[in-house]
Amino acid sequence: MAAEKLRDLSKPIDVSLLDATVAAFYGTGSKEERIAADNILRELQNNQDMWLQVVHILQSSQNLNTKFFSLQVLEGVIKYRWNALPSEQRDGIKNYISDLIVQLSSNEVSYRREKLYVNKLNIILVQVLKHEWPARWQSFIPDLVTAAKSSETICENCMAILKLLSEEVFDFSRGEMTQQKIKDLKQSLNSEFQLIHELCLYVLSASQRTELIRATLATLHAFLSWIPLGYIFESPLLETLLKFFPVPSYRNLTLQCLTEVAALQFGDFYDMQYIKMYTIFMVQLQTILPPGTNIPEAYANGSSDEQAFILNLALFFTSFFKSHIQVLEATDENRSVLLLGLEYLIGISYVDETEVFKVCLDYWNLLILQLFEAHNTLDNPTLAASIFGLQVSGMVDGLGSQVLQRRQLYSAPLSKLRMLMISRMAKPEEVLIVEDENGNIVRETMKDNDVLVQYKIMRETLIYLTHFDHDDTEQQMLKKLSKQLSGEDWTWNNLNTLCWAIGSISGSMMEEQENRFLVMVIRDLLSLCEITKGKDNKAVIASNIMYVVGQYPRFLRAHWKFLKTVVNKLFEFMHETHPGVQDMACDTYLKIVQKCKRKFIITQVGENEPFLSELLSSLATTITDLEPHQIHTFYEAVGHMIQAESDPAKRDEYLKRLMDLPNQRWAEIIGQASRGVEILKDQDVIRTVLNILQTNTSVASSLGAFFLPQITLIFLDMLTVYRMYSELISSSISEGGPFASKTSFVKLLRSVKRETLKLIETFVDKAEDQPQIGKQFVPPMMDPVLGDYARNVPDARESEVLSLFATIINKYKGLMIEDVPRVFEAVFQCTLEMITRNFEDYPEHRLKFFSLLRAIATYCFQALIQLSTQQVKVVMDSIIWAFRHTERNIAETGLNLLMELLKNYQVTEFRNQFYRTYFLVIEQEIFAVLTDTFHKPGFKLHVQVLQILFCLVDSGSLTEPLWDASTVPLPFPNNTAFVRDYTIKLLGTSFPNMTPVEVTLFIDGLFESKHDIHAFKNHIRDFLIQSKGFSAQDNKDLYAEEAAAQKERERQRMLAIPGLVAPSELQDEMVDS
Repeated sequence: MAAEKLRDLSKPIDVSLLDATVAAFYGTGSKEERIAADNILRELQNNQDMWLQVVHILQSSQNLNTKFFSLQVLEGVIKYRWNALPSEQRDGIKNYISDLIVQLSSNEVSYRREKLYVNKLNIILVQVLKHEWPARWQSFIPDLVTAAKSSETICENCMAILKLLSEEVFDFSRGEMTQQKIKDLKQSLNSEFQLIHELCLYVLSASQRTELIRATLATLHAFLSWIPLGYIFESPLLETLLKFFPVPSYRNLTLQCLTEVAALQFGDFYDMQYIKMYTIFMVQLQTILPPGTNIPEAYANGSSDEQAFILNLALFFTSFFKSHIQVLEATDENRSVLLLGLEYLIGISYVDETEVFKVCLDYWNLLILQLFEAHNTLDNPTLAASIFGLQVSGMVDGLGSQVLQRRQLYSAPLSKLRMLMISRMAKPEEVLIVEDENGNIVRETMKDNDVLVQYKIMRETLIYLTHFDHDDTEQQMLKKLSKQLSGEDWTWNNLNTLCWAIGSISGSMMEEQENRFLVMVIRDLLSLCEITKGKDNKAVIASNIMYVVGQYPRFLRAHWKFLKTVVNKLFEFMHETHPGVQDMACDTYLKIVQKCKRKFIITQVGENEPFLSELLSSLATTITDLEPHQIHTFYEAVGHMIQAESDPAKRDEYLKRLMDLPNQRWAEIIGQASRGVEILKDQDVIRTVLNILQTNTSVASSLGAFFLPQITLIFLDMLTVYRMYSELISSSISEGGPFASKTSFVKLLRSVKRETLKLIETFVDKAEDQPQIGKQFVPPMMDPVLGDYARNVPDARESEVLSLFATIINKYKGLMIEDVPRVFEAVFQCTLEMITRNFEDYPEHRLKFFSLLRAIATYCFQALIQLSTQQVKVVMDSIIWAFRHTERNIAETGLNLLMELLKNYQVTEFRNQFYRTYFLVIEQEIFAVLTDTFHKPGFKLHVQVLQILFCLVDSGSLTEPLWDASTVPLPFPNNTAFVRDYTIKLLGTSFPNMTPVEVTLFIDGLFESKHDIHAFKNHIRDFLIQSKGFSAQDNKDLYAEEAAAQKERERQRMLAIPGLVAPSELQDEMVDS
């Protein structure tokens, strides 16, 4: 009954009933009451006439939530229906809201009491302004300023309105208003700013009220980034701000305003004012925060205001230095205040708070980069040499002396900065051992991306700093390390950050210096490991030794004794059961072996046999404490060593010794199975089989084609086990229904099947340029693998079968043509039935199926041509289905496959037939995914497909018409004219918001720019933004290609500076003689 009464808006609404409904919605009553109230309020909100009741509600209700509800209704009308209202209604709303704001804010008591309500009314007023001002409400700013002068509380609220207006126009306008509207509002604010400026200065000079001054400073802060510069530098504004800076209650707001001014960049016209501002600021700062204060301690013990002050101070210094540091470098007296500012900033950089540190770090990185680029003038080799500490006589070049002066100026701060980077270095990705919140040393469970980004910036900064002064970096690191040894400075964190810093500068010193430095570092770390007691302490030191040695392959290759000591130390750590130590030992061992593998297969001076032979003799004891996954890493590393041996007889002998343990166990299991297959059903035996196969895969991945003797040994037995396990799975699923596939027994059996396929695929993939080797394994697999896939129930089909055959076809290319029909027959129809029911089931099969199809289309296209028309249709449908997919990898694979087919069909005699059937379908489908918003990552490929189609139709190579004469009454002169007409109609109906002229211009532009992919792509980009399909959304995917090119340029820049690209990322086929 009450609901009906509320819904009847023909008479004034019953406010007490509305209050009760709103109270029920926000109240603590039953869930049903809240849902009922929610439904009534939604209905009212959606009612077109509800807004007419707003004034009545605001006047009658005492409930703040009810007032907010009615203002929400009003806001909706202002945002979306304002211009449709008659002018008297618009004026009525405007005047009512303005009067209400003045009434509430003219009295101190009501203003404080109703603050939230007034804030909401201010927002409504600004929404009105976005429509009315300046055209229909020219006097708004003068009216506001006049009202502000009538009372201090009204003035405080006027400041709040101005701040909101500035934010709406300058910060949040994108996607909310048209470009023209934004431009008009900005011009109006600029042209009327004088009144606002005078008001702000008047308040700051005349008022004694804290709240009003704070509101004025907050408003100024919103305005300073865009107002005409004269208002800042040619008025008393800066002096006034600096006057307020020492006052504690205004300090943070004033500092934010000064930071906005400091960040402005516009040439050197106001340099003198900037110097004056900075100098006065520094004098005042020294009273607030005396030099020499322990800033990190002050921050830790400070109030929230004091902590905000330190962050704001960091923002001020970094903004000022980014834009104006060179002005301060010019004269002696300014240099001393510049250095004092840098001193403060280094102090702030030690504050233990991520946000504060990020602000400082970003600036340090920028400063060092600027100094380095100025110094590293490669056109001037003598200059470059002198920068890196090499004495070159006869340096009188003006630029050179200027650069050297600058280097001397910054030498003290840069030295302190080295210390900062070393003491606060972030954790690199390779380190797996961390301290948890309870102070225990544990294995890391999740990567922290923020820390990795921070590490990357710090590493780059420290490498530049090292290039400036190698000796200082080395001395600071060694001094810090000796304090660890003496116990004076020993903590886990101090050792960690020091070792991460040492590892991060690999490659940035001259080789001779690096060798000397590392000998000392590794010796000290090894002796630290000996003298320190306690399991956790040893684990931390072990992790650091492993990280450092893994970063310096160049050093290890040059020093066999060290390399041997390090590897034996890693073997020691492999028996250490502390969480994470064994994992890190195996990972570091693999990393070192990949870079130094040749060192292990030659007999070194003073040795009786190569290290590899020695290692294989004691293999069983070395790996005795390792988990299976760690053993696999170990075996992969030994595989790399064997691969480096060039003598085939020795290589096969090493491989035989390496695989001895798994092969013995394999022979035992196969022997027992030949007497009775029941043993193969035992879960422990299945696990052992899986483990043996995984060990084989690890070795195959590093050994490549040289793995042949081992795979030949186990291949046929492996296929027999595969077939047997497959039959077991099928019978379990057919007896136990679909849930049987989820049991641990069936999952384990499937793991063995998958690992078998993975082993064959790894071997085929790694056996480079040896088609005859891998091809012999294909015929025996046809029935056990392909036949089994076709016969199985969908839930028991392994997607790895698809990827194995994709790898085989990619590897052996045309040699596989006669096998393709068999592959097609076994996997095509049955896989399509699995993956086309919906977009979710069997995700692995989807991707691998399209990868297999792409391999066939690329290398065995002749086999596709021989398919029946019906089969080709199924292929094309599945491709269209793939690129419609919202899963990025599947859509991209589908598009790449489509391009292969389009290009291959162009050069066959079937091209007319193929394109007549599919040209328009493909064009329509590509435009569909190009213009919806779910497939943006595919933009580059969509453009390429359209380019292929438009070039093809215009080239004249299609000699038959693309249209169907029976349905198109008027024949077209050629295919180009037909496609142009078809596309205009297609887009015209899809985008009714675009005029026929705009659509026609777009299509003509496509035909004109079709041979220039860059112009073609930009043309399509403009169309997408114009068609409003992509407005106010994240469009970075449309520019992904440009972003990738920028990334490559950045990599080339890094390669030019020694050390910037980590040794592990360098593709140096280790100069490992």
